[in-house]
Amino acid sequence: MASRNRIRPIRKPIINKELSDFEPCWELLRGALTDVHTKNAGHLSFEQLYRASYKIVVNRKGDLLYQRVKEFEETWFRDHVMPRIAELISVNLVTTALIQPPAASAHERREMGEKFLRGIRDVWAEHNTAMNMISDILMYLDRAHTSTTKNPPTWPVTIGLFREHILKTSLGKAATELNYSFVVFDILNAVTLDLINMERDGDIIDRNLVRNITAMLEALYETDDEIENQKLYLTVFEPHYIENSRDFYRRECEKLIRESDAGTWLRHTQRRLDEEQNRCETTISTWTSDKIAKVVQSELFMAKLDDFLSMEGSGLKTMIDNDRVEDLSILYQLICKVDKNKTPLMGPLQSRVLELGLEIEQNLKNTDFSTFSAVAGDADDAAEGGDKAKVLTLSAAAQQTAAAIKWVDDVLQLKDKFDNLWTTCFDQDIMIQSAMTKSFSDFINMFPRSSEFVSLFVDDNLKRGVRGKTEAEVDIVLDKAIVLLRYLTDRDMFERYYQKHLARRLLHGKSDTQTEKWMVLRMKSEMGNHFTSKFEGMFKDMELSRDLTGSYRDHIRNLGDADTAQIDLNINVLTTNNWPPEVMGRSISQEEGTRVDCAYPATIKRLQDSFFKYYLKDRSGRVLTWVTSAGTADIKCVFPKVLGKETGALSKERRYELNVSTYGMIVLMLFNDLAEGESLSFEDIQATTRIPAGDLTRTLASLSIAPKARVLLKNPLSKTIKSSDTFSFNAQFVSKAIKIKAPTITSISKVEGDEERRETEKRNDQTRAHTVDAAIVRIMKQRKQLTHTQLTTEVITQLASRFKPDISLIKKRIEDLLVREYLERVEGESAYRYLA
Repeated sequence: MASRNRIRPIRKPIINKELSDFEPCWELLRGALTDVHTKNAGHLSFEQLYRASYKIVVNRKGDLLYQRVKEFEETWFRDHVMPRIAELISVNLVTTALIQPPAASAHERREMGEKFLRGIRDVWAEHNTAMNMISDILMYLDRAHTSTTKNPPTWPVTIGLFREHILKTSLGKAATELNYSFVVFDILNAVTLDLINMERDGDIIDRNLVRNITAMLEALYETDDEIENQKLYLTVFEPHYIENSRDFYRRECEKLIRESDAGTWLRHTQRRLDEEQNRCETTISTWTSDKIAKVVQSELFMAKLDDFLSMEGSGLKTMIDNDRVEDLSILYQLICKVDKNKTPLMGPLQSRVLELGLEIEQNLKNTDFSTFSAVAGDADDAAEGGDKAKVLTLSAAAQQTAAAIKWVDDVLQLKDKFDNLWTTCFDQDIMIQSAMTKSFSDFINMFPRSSEFVSLFVDDNLKRGVRGKTEAEVDIVLDKAIVLLRYLTDRDMFERYYQKHLARRLLHGKSDTQTEKWMVLRMKSEMGNHFTSKFEGMFKDMELSRDLTGSYRDHIRNLGDADTAQIDLNINVLTTNNWPPEVMGRSISQEEGTRVDCAYPATIKRLQDSFFKYYLKDRSGRVLTWVTSAGTADIKCVFPKVLGKETGALSKERRYELNVSTYGMIVLMLFNDLAEGESLSFEDIQATTRIPAGDLTRTLASLSIAPKARVLLKNPLSKTIKSSDTFSFNAQFVSKAIKIKAPTITSISKVEGDEERRETEKRNDQTRAHTVDAAIVRIMKQRKQLTHTQLTTEVITQLASRFKPDISLIKKRIEDLLVREYLERVEGESAYRYLA
């Protein structure tokens, strides 16, 4: 039996094959790293080096390689890089940059600072290039080893050495000689910011150098973890840059407010914003564009905005008054950047609009309208003559009318001024427009006669201003009137005045009918059908009257009545509800009392009867009332030869065609049967004609006082009519014109006197009461039951397009409707219920 014991061979000693493979590979890599740093990498084989790194990692020695590379780079930094940086940091550099205000000139500081930054830039560029090459060599180490461990990749670790061993350390002789704690980063920030301030002051710096430094800071992080919002540029440099800029612009703003005006300040601010934007794009970093813009806006613009805008001689008031378009444009653009609501601009702008509007009213009081430069052919009551300009002496009423036209013209000029600013300076901003519109509305409605003056402006333009203008120019005038109408709150007052003025224009042929209709059409589009219903009714009456007049003349010709045919009758049949009471001859006193008809001459009376008979033949049930105060007459007058006159105009018979009011015709026809040399007293004329005293006074004044139509002689001679005066035929009347127009008081649109205005307001208050009643009933009929507050609010809302009713008026009308049992109170509540 064989023995089971077997002699085994002696085992060879265990050799660490992995470690023996690591060292040759590391020596190869170490040499390569040295060559990379010494810029002698041209002979290196990337494939060979990559395989060496790959072999180490595959043999599970990646961690050792990671540590060896880190130690190598730290040693290299300590021995070769940091000494170069230390040489750049002198005592003078640290003292100038950090410790005390610079005593050196800007040139010296720039030279010293740029030398330091160039040294930093060069070292960083070399380090960055080397680390890029080394990262490529160790690519497999980062991919296979560091991705499975908690260690950061080799790139952030090696590139971060610049941060840890240079920027965050204290180097150079200054670190030991000066009793002052600093790191290189402090010097870097101070020097860079000093160069930027030099450029702001007008010096030329190496922008590319500064950009290289900020790009370096953008590439470095606070830690090797490389968190995006923890770049050194954002965490260290940018805060210093923002704070330094804030101090710089704060000081500059203080200097500007002491030495410059508002216009210079605005242009300087705009230039600074452009400079900072350009600096961020070319020198600093686009990351800081918005932040630095806010600093400039805050410290250079907003900090002293009120002080600059209130500057005497150059502030916002002066910019507006002198149309400084460029300054206002810059101001608007700057304010838009800091405040979307434009509050700093809109407040002062509204105040200035209001101030200038109130100045118009004040200037009106200080202007002398006693003389007025006009064109003779345009005067309402001037005789037919040439168009040469001359100076007219105006009556008190005419002066008030001229003041009204001037007020509206000045308001429109002010509106045009601000519209131009709105277009050219404020970029047609809707918020600015709303603010200006409110201010215009405020000062226009603060003026108590605004509604009347706007109507007079339209009246003046439609009577005289349209002559010689193109259709486009007429449209501009009408549009301006509509603009003013939008501003009025008491539109019902404007409607009343416009109705009165329109009636006089239509009845006396003072304007073009087509233009009048265009104007009413614009009002209808702006205000609605209800606002213009009476105006359209007036046009309809005039058109029907023209047809009626034509048919009546045909009727007279067919009759062959010689006596009646001698008189050419032009009839206007007016609907009472469409025409204003003043034109229809109805005053408040007449409405409250009795109406007295004047006595017409027999020939006129026969003509009236003839027309009434013709009119009522096909229109039974109609009632016609002759409105004497609203009519006119053309009378052919014969002035015989004056005895004893052999030469001149008085030596022969003179024939004229005199245009007078209907009252004037009645008065003149009294003198047909009067013997030569006889006269009639005021009382005789009134007793015979039964013309109201006021109308008779105005009629006799137009026939005996006005020089151009003085066909009657007044005794005694004076400029006022008294009840004791006597009147006789003026046989020696002479005129160069054949057709003579006597002043027709009722045809002239003028500013109302205090008494007339009180009557107008009384009428308007009565109309408003009825309008409020109708609104209340309409609302309650729909809603059935409302509280007092709800009802008041809805009434104001519904009537806002016509006028703004007073709370007291609404309350009074509610009480009246309660009494009339249209409403009833709800017990226990402050509410009302509609009674069907």
